[in-house]
Amino acid sequence: MNAANPQPTGSPQLASNRPFQRAAVLGAGVMGARIAAHLANAGLAVDLLDLGDRAAAGLKAAAESKPAPFYVPDYAQRIRTGSLEADLGRLAEADWVVEAIIEDLSAKRQLLKTIVPFLKPDAPLTTNTSGLPVAAVGAELPAEVKRRWFGTHFFNPPRYMRLLEAIPGPETDEAVMSRLLAFVDQRLGKGVVRAKDTPNFIANRIGTFSLMRTLQLMSEMGLTVEQVDALTGPVLGWPKSATFRTADLVGLDLLAHVVANAYENLPHDEAREIFRLPAYFQEMIQRGWLGDKSGQGFYKKGERNAQGERDILALDLASLQYRPRQKARFPGLELAKTREDLPSRLQEVLRSPDAAGQFLWRLLSSVWRYTAARIPEIADEPWQIDQAMRWGFNWALGPFELWEAAGFDVVAERMEKEGEALPAWAQARRAAGKAAPPPADPPGVLRLDVIRKANRVVQQNAGASLLDLGDGVGCIEFHSKMNAIGEDILRLTTTALTARDSPFEAWVIANEGENFSVGANLLLLLMAIQEDDWDEVDLAVRAFQGMTQAIRHSPRPVVAAPFQMALGGGCEVMLHAAQVVAAAETYCGLVEVGVGLIPAGGGSAAMARRAMVSAEALRAAGPGSESLPRQEAIRAVFETMALAKVATSAEEARRLGFLRPGYVMVPNRDRLIAVAKAEARRLADEGYAPPGPTAVAAPGPNVRATLEMGAYLMRQAEYITDYEQHLAGKLAAVLCGGDAPAGVPLPEQRWLELERETFLSLCGEAKTQERIRHTLQTGKPLRN
Repeated sequence: MNAANPQPTGSPQLASNRPFQRAAVLGAGVMGARIAAHLANAGLAVDLLDLGDRAAAGLKAAAESKPAPFYVPDYAQRIRTGSLEADLGRLAEADWVVEAIIEDLSAKRQLLKTIVPFLKPDAPLTTNTSGLPVAAVGAELPAEVKRRWFGTHFFNPPRYMRLLEAIPGPETDEAVMSRLLAFVDQRLGKGVVRAKDTPNFIANRIGTFSLMRTLQLMSEMGLTVEQVDALTGPVLGWPKSATFRTADLVGLDLLAHVVANAYENLPHDEAREIFRLPAYFQEMIQRGWLGDKSGQGFYKKGERNAQGERDILALDLASLQYRPRQKARFPGLELAKTREDLPSRLQEVLRSPDAAGQFLWRLLSSVWRYTAARIPEIADEPWQIDQAMRWGFNWALGPFELWEAAGFDVVAERMEKEGEALPAWAQARRAAGKAAPPPADPPGVLRLDVIRKANRVVQQNAGASLLDLGDGVGCIEFHSKMNAIGEDILRLTTTALTARDSPFEAWVIANEGENFSVGANLLLLLMAIQEDDWDEVDLAVRAFQGMTQAIRHSPRPVVAAPFQMALGGGCEVMLHAAQVVAAAETYCGLVEVGVGLIPAGGGSAAMARRAMVSAEALRAAGPGSESLPRQEAIRAVFETMALAKVATSAEEARRLGFLRPGYVMVPNRDRLIAVAKAEARRLADEGYAPPGPTAVAAPGPNVRATLEMGAYLMRQAEYITDYEQHLAGKLAAVLCGGDAPAGVPLPEQRWLELERETFLSLCGEAKTQERIRHTLQTGKPLRN
């Protein structure tokens, strides 16, 4: 993990330079156990303590939960469970102690009083309260402990939600807080926002208001659950789960607690009365309809139909009866969806005179006014609130950014025409004539949009750009739709990497999209197949192989920087790089079997090469069967590819063979490109030389027969279909070197020919074409 602990200055007694190695989490409920899991992901040894044997039960529940809280399951072994009654002595070993018990002020104070004698003298002590005043929780702590006491509010699930709100107490030592927050940024991958000690802090304050205003308007306008979710999702840059699916995911009981906390502790808030749950919400809680955790909430799954699928039912809020989910239709919404970018969609729908436009204007205008009025109550600067909502609620744009996207002056004038007074912040923004820019990025963050604005674009086309990162490092940036790899990306990448007179000494392949790359452009492939243009298909495959070979054999080191999804062709780019600097949350895999194909951009050849190199290393390490290492190595690769396994973290990707052991993992994606640039520069400075042409021994017919027998047995057990058995046989042939005898060295080009010939033959099969069409239409693989 490429993240050193910070070395802050400050009080030597408190701002210790000792690295964080062990932590303790007090409370093994949903949040406590998952915080412990993410601390274990960061490499810490963790003590998880609760009453009696609750810690062991909490850890077990977390380990079995979805989405997985651990990067890989065995990281759970880094957590030692214990009891608050018998094991408080362990706190003396902890470099950081996190309190995460129930949201009850007296219970928290009592626990803190109990643990004080056991704390390490310089260890930060923090609370994960979601809304209780941090100063009040720690009010009875001794003075020397108050200096290292503050709030660290994680969002659920802690591994996946980027936001951590840091709330200082009145006596918090800045050096202690800064040291811990640097660790949280670099090792936990968190986006840290400093919040004031106000009820529900920043994100939950604004998010709760948005939710309650949505429920209020829904009732006034007579909208359904489905209609509201259609209006409060991607059209606003908000998550697909929108309002009610999100409520089901979070849990209605937890939402009720946050809403109640706002009402009880905001006596002077101008919108206080909105923080009252409607009767149907309270009734749902009484009935135990808490969302996903109870199997039903605003939505639930119905009985299985004739196809074995379960329909989704939605709740009618008037009758509290479930009915089949209905598609919401609004002319204004449909028109807005045709716009490419978020500002255009937003402006279009807000102009609409239909119910969609009316609802969203009333909702957003109230959210904007309420949020602007919270400056400086909950935060001093708008960008802090924007960051909190982007990282904590997964909004594409924070509320102030969203107001600017809608047109600040247009919105302000419309508010005033409707008799609404502008908050003081909005008046100051109007007087200034433009929004204040956010602060510069901290050291260690490099953004491609900043590079672009600095006019450091060397070359570009519709799908990719060549950027100058400085220090002799160039960047190949994908920016096609979903970063699907088509002719534009292939041409620019190959040309850049094979140019003899390049001004660059090293390369990074990176981008700032939602995903690194979802793979090859299947639509273009299907169009060529349907037109029987087999020469075009063959040229496309050769061009893809040419690009990955250019990456592999570039005389200048190429560092790939994947994040989120790196599937199919995106994974093949990774496989051929000299080094990979991967975000911790990298989900990669060779999934071509799902569309009836095999990897043919060099992916099958690369995985076979890695397997055989690994097998030869095992054989050289000690005596044993000549064929067994080859068979086991190829079998593992075959299973990974034939089952289209997708790694759910960078570390799992390493274990599946997609990443080499020396890869660099970066927990905070904001730091990914800077680390990749540094790695590329390091390789160049060390005199990097690319691998030469490599001949790899074929596993041979016996290994191939073993793989085919495995596929046959899976078919007999009805784990796979007849066609999937057929695909597995094709893949086995490629991975085993075709008809080559065992041990015969096959040159790199022959492996590429095998995967290309197999790919082309599968393209001509009707069931493969059916799979491709189905995937393009539904986004899901077809089991035929």
